[in-house]
Order: sequence, then structure tokens, then C-alpha cells
Amino acid sequence: MDKRLTRIDLMFALGFLFMLVVAVAAFFYGVKVGASQAESRHEKATALPQAAAASVSLNAYQLQDLVSFYHTVFLPYREFLDDWQSAQQEWLSDESADRSAQVKELVRSAKAEYESVKVAYVPQVSPLLKDAQNQYLKSLKLYADGLSAYVSSANQATADIVLEQINANAYIAEAQKLSLAAQKQYYESMVKWGATVDIDIPEESKDKTSIDLAGWKKLPLLIKNELAAEYMQERSLMTGFLPQDLAARIDSFVASGQAAKMKLKSMSSVADLLTQTDAVRKGDFLASKVRLYDQELLPQLPFFSSDK
Repeated sequence: MDKRLTRIDLMFALGFLFMLVVAVAAFFYGVKVGASQAESRHEKATALPQAAAASVSLNAYQLQDLVSFYHTVFLPYREFLDDWQSAQQEWLSDESADRSAQVKELVRSAKAEYESVKVAYVPQVSPLLKDAQNQYLKSLKLYADGLSAYVSSANQATADIVLEQINANAYIAEAQKLSLAAQKQYYESMVKWGATVDIDIPEESKDKTSIDLAGWKKLPLLIKNELAAEYMQERSLMTGFLPQDLAARIDSFVASGQAAKMKLKSMSSVADLLTQTDAVRKGDFLASKVRLYDQELLPQLPFFSSDK
């Protein structure tokens, strides 16, 4: 019998081998593609949280957030505080003032400003601003509750005695404490904004109010303002002036040579002298802005500009 392969058998065998080679090649190619796609999906999944974090970082403490906070949180609170401080001055200068009626109006004002500040939108990506909003809200609530206790009795003693009683009230004391903490957080937020604009400004300052005057003079104004807010918090200073007013008076005092003559060495020692002698006034910053801070970086907020 002739066992030689016919041409058809040979072609069939070669075709089978070819198909086998193609199948094996396709298998390994599929494995490679699958592994590549899996690796790509893993890289994308890993990159998403990083991208989200970067987005959050870029969106935090933007200028529009500082401006919005000023108008919707800071300003309403300061309007109440200005009314309260004006009432105290009137009581001390005019014993015939109807203090009970004014306390009642202050309680109403605190409640109204609370409702206004409560609905203000503050982005969660700026936690200092969010915390400051909460602190101001708590402060307004405590002022309303604390002052309510004196509506009927505010006219029953001299102004000095009434004010002493009110300022000793636990609710009022805590309201002042929260207010100063919120103010410090707002000014700290400005520093964080400044760090996104100027690489020479650190995102978080490590300086303290005990800083020596040589170090103080080298600081950007944004950090000086933050330290002034920190000083006011440390000394429980509820005043009509703002941190930038205190910072400006310190700079003016140092520039005049008075600090050196009096052998004052630190920012806090100069601040102590100025505040204890009532040498700081609301508007001191604006009065010296052109002379001292013409080239300083500041956010475009109304209290930093004379063109309100």
C-alpha cells in the first residue's frame, strides 16, 4: 500500500499547524492587552483621588471666598458689634440713656444677624472660613442669650455697674472669646490666599506675637495682620479697631524710632504699650496705607481700601 501523503493531506496538515500558531499567538496577545488595560485602569483609579485632592487644594481660600465671607459673615457680625460698642459708649457718657430699650434692640439685632450669617454659603474646602462662620454664629447666639437677662434691669443701676455685670456674664465672656477666635481664623485665611499668589509668603506662619522687632519688620503685611489678630485674641481685646489698624500703629511706632528709645524688643511689648494707652484707633491702617504699604499684597476687601 502506498503511504505517501497526498498533496491534499500535506496542505491540510500545514493549514492545521498554521491555525495552531495563530491561536497561540492570539492567546498571548490577548494576555498582554488585558494586562495593559488592567494596569491602565489601576493608574486611572489611583490618579482620581490625587486629582480630586489637587482640585480641592486649588479651590481653597480663593479671593472670591474671602470677599463673600466679608459681606455675608464678617460684616453682619461687625455691624452688631459696632452697635454694642456704641451703646456702651453712650451709656457711659449719658446716664439718662434708656439702656433697657437699647439692650432689647441689641438682642433683636443679634438674632437677626444670626439668621443672616447662618444662611451664608462658605465652601467646605476652606475649613478656616467655615470654622470662623460657626464661631461667629455661636457668638451671636450667646450675645442674644446673655443680653436678654438685662432687658428689664439695665436701668436699675449706674452704667458702670450694669456694664460690669454684663461683661462678667459667662455667656458674654464666651461670646467675646469666640468672636476673637473667628477673627483670627479669617486673617489666617488671608495668609493662605496670599501663599497662592506670592511664593515668598508661607502658607502657614510659624511666627508668634513674641517675635522680635527685627523679625517683625521683615514680615509681609498679611502675616503682620494675622499676628495682630492673634495678639488681640491672647489679650481678649474687643475693640473698634481691626488687626490691620494695630499692625499699622506698631509699624509707625517702630519707624519713628520710639520703640528703640524705649528699649522695646518685641511686637507684643509694643502692642501692649499702644493698646494700654489707647493709642490705636479704627482707621489707623487706612491713614498710613500709602506711606507704609504701597507695594504690599492684600486681598481686595473693603476694609483694606479707602474707596468703600
